[in-house]
Amino acid sequence: MLEAIGVESLDELTRKTVPADILDERDLNVSAPLSELELARRVTRIAAKNKVFRNYIGMGYYDSKVPPPIVRNILENPGWYTSYTPYQAEIAQGRMESLINYQTMVSDMTGLPIANASLLDESTAAAEAMALCYRNMKKKKVTPIFFVDQAIFPQSLGVILTRAKYLGVKVIIGDYKTFDYNSPGLCGVLFQYPNADGKVIDYTDYIKAAQDNKALAACATDLLALTMIKPPGEYGFDIAFGSAQRFGVPLGYGGPHAAFFSVKKSLQRSIPGRIIGVTKDADDGLAYRLTLQTREQHIKRNKATSNICTAQALLANMAAMYAVYHGAEGLYSIAEKVHHSTCIVAEGARRAGHHIDEGAFFDTLKITIRNEQAYQDALSTLKYDTLISESTTNHIRLVYH
Repeated sequence: MLEAIGVESLDELTRKTVPADILDERDLNVSAPLSELELARRVTRIAAKNKVFRNYIGMGYYDSKVPPPIVRNILENPGWYTSYTPYQAEIAQGRMESLINYQTMVSDMTGLPIANASLLDESTAAAEAMALCYRNMKKKKVTPIFFVDQAIFPQSLGVILTRAKYLGVKVIIGDYKTFDYNSPGLCGVLFQYPNADGKVIDYTDYIKAAQDNKALAACATDLLALTMIKPPGEYGFDIAFGSAQRFGVPLGYGGPHAAFFSVKKSLQRSIPGRIIGVTKDADDGLAYRLTLQTREQHIKRNKATSNICTAQALLANMAAMYAVYHGAEGLYSIAEKVHHSTCIVAEGARRAGHHIDEGAFFDTLKITIRNEQAYQDALSTLKYDTLISESTTNHIRLVYH
């Protein structure tokens, strides 16, 4: 193999493939072997050094309570957590029924008729939305342009930029109010709703401006917020996506978390990932099956809509069961408590003399702090983590515990 690719050794291959700024050629500092008991004690001592703070950073990641029946029967059940793609429909009817619930929940909450059975995470779903807009583009002789509003989560923007580089798509980041929606080559636009600053904005006019130029409009959104605010489909968005993490999935130090993705009916053949559908079995009874699979391991690469991991079945099923467990009224009640808690913080901040940006919000506030050092000291004392920008502006996100 080394001879075929023209290198002398594995070390040479490593040096040619791994960037020099991250390549560490030092010998590993590995201690002497430990018994299982000794290792457990050592790991416990190391873990005791961690400082556990209350997390209010947000940015798409929110702590949530996992109902005990879901923990016992799904998260800790090997019948659910060891399974991958349900290719054998005969032995996967229960999981497929749960994924149908997931798709239906997403479709109902986003106001768009077609939803897939989950994607890898919100950031890669954002890149998939851009790729869908690019594939849908009719003007093939101009450089494709994808506009991203500046108030998007940074991790989503990072993946979009990486994917765009290799697709040949020009990404423009800016203010949705001042962008020229008549730009030649515009294939799509993306807004965060609510945005990274917490604002709930009506994008109707800007969606129409993009669609008048034959571009698609995509929306990164939040399922819990959608229990209280207008769904993307009613604004006219073509695509909606986001993370289902706050529907009963642990933070897990940043992942994994299932993404959701829904589209208008006209885009059903272009949606990435897979769709679970309803059919009949040999006895004419109700049955579930994989209806649509458009990743490149299933079909020809040039016809595939996705070439990355296209599902998080376990976590999508946990989110679906969380919705079943609480029901529509329960989810609304949780969202209401989250929003009311945020309103209390907003009023307290105003009374303390801090400035809060104007506009509607759900669970996020953008606050300008009068005395940043005093604020930092208070955070350290209380053991709270919030997102602080380079200036004296601070973002606070409240979640219901």
